[in-house]
Amino acid sequence: MRKLIMTAAAAAVLASGGAAFAAVKHITGMVKTYDGTAMSLVLDDGSTFTLPKTFKDPGLKAGEKVRVSWDMSGKHKVAEAVKIVK
Repeated sequence: MRKLIMTAAAAAVLASGGAAFAAVKHITGMVKTYDGTAMSLVLDDGSTFTLPKTFKDPGLKAGEKVRVSWDMSGKHKVAEAVKIVK
């Protein structure tokens, strides 16, 4: 019984380690293009993000410095938050 509990505990620890890789990532850059209709944002380094339908434009325009919090959804980078930085 003790062996079974230890095995289950070890499996739980290993399984929870994968959650650390799903953490939100951040990038800072300049806006190259923003398309509110297509819900997409491209930074000057070529990073392309899909924006959620609930995205509220904080006044994005080309040349604006922004910080994007994003995560992967399949093969797409999805922006969870976009903030203008001074």
